[in-house]
Amino acid sequence: MKLLIIGFVWPEPNSSAAGIRMMQLINAFKSHDYNITFACAAANIENAVDLEKLGIVTKNIKLNHPSFDAFVKKLSPDVVLFDRFMTEEQFGWRVNEQCPNAMRILDSEDLHSLRKVRQELLKAKEEFTFDKWLKADITKREIASIYRCDLSLIISDFEIQLLSNKIGIDKSLLLYSPFMFEPISNTGIMKLPSFQERQDFITIGNFRHEPNLDSVLYLKETIWPLIRKELSQASMVVHGSYPIGKVNQLQNEKEGFLIKGWAQDADEVMKKARVCLAPLRFGAGLKGKFVIAMRNGTPSVTTGIGAEGFTADFGGFVENNPNEIAQKAIDLYRDESSWKEKQDKGFNMVNSSFDRSQLINELIDRVNTTLGRLEELRLQNFTGTMLHHQTLRSTKYMSKWIESKQNS
Repeated sequence: MKLLIIGFVWPEPNSSAAGIRMMQLINAFKSHDYNITFACAAANIENAVDLEKLGIVTKNIKLNHPSFDAFVKKLSPDVVLFDRFMTEEQFGWRVNEQCPNAMRILDSEDLHSLRKVRQELLKAKEEFTFDKWLKADITKREIASIYRCDLSLIISDFEIQLLSNKIGIDKSLLLYSPFMFEPISNTGIMKLPSFQERQDFITIGNFRHEPNLDSVLYLKETIWPLIRKELSQASMVVHGSYPIGKVNQLQNEKEGFLIKGWAQDADEVMKKARVCLAPLRFGAGLKGKFVIAMRNGTPSVTTGIGAEGFTADFGGFVENNPNEIAQKAIDLYRDESSWKEKQDKGFNMVNSSFDRSQLINELIDRVNTTLGRLEELRLQNFTGTMLHHQTLRSTKYMSKWIESKQNS
């Protein structure tokens, strides 16, 4: 079976949760003997994985250019996976024209529309409601992309329920597909540093991802001063790729606020910290930093949005008021018994919710089932057929117009 992945960016698993997610999907299909081609229109970056060394064919493609048509027609993939809905908007109509029998999969990463609307409302100091999300243009674009695909991989169970209950999308078009990790063994747990061997607070994330940037600014201005009053010897260690000037300027050793930049090994820095602190004020999807924290036995303190998509047994505390966030962080840092209880919950969640073997089997089984019933399922998805006919026409002719302008 031939799989074409059209990436929004080249995968960077050491820089972002999105990179971890993409490599997990690649490895899932590789484990079932798919021949994989990874194509991307973005520029190559220094921290990206060398996919060629993993036996994956790579291809630089161009936006709004007919060369993609010849490429995809010659490749003739059985399955095409779009990395985020914007990629499906750009290339979906070309895939549909050149390879109409190829199964189309959307990996949403997170619901971008949900994240963007929450961000805009926070900036405007307005309360978020799902009605406001439904009215947004970006929501309509993202939902249209889901309908145009044969299957959409949704990383958060919260978002599965939102799409099926609020929008009415049939669950035959959706698959809950979270992060996939090997279970943590008792031996592995025993090797992790103890409560006494750890120190400081940590937060980690790609600073090109705006929820992470906002979270660190919120930490510095509001949360950390409250914690520092009680824990004068503790430090807040900030790791993340692409630390823009605004982040680097937050470095203040006197206040114990330390900007460390990109971490080559997220697991290594996470397991040394006592508490993961990330008060996210907007966002969507499943936040990879907390799965990394739970895998390394580091309890977390976050907000309702930060913990969204996790179960009630989240390995840490969830608060939205800044004073409560600070107090829970202080309590967790000081109280070994509470810390151990939250650590155990984190281990249990990783092993019960993110079991790699089980989730890979569910993914491949669903893909195989859909491939076997592709024509039938497309007939049942009338909305998707209609959107291919109408919505992508505008995308197609805008792209054709850009082509002609570039060639004139």
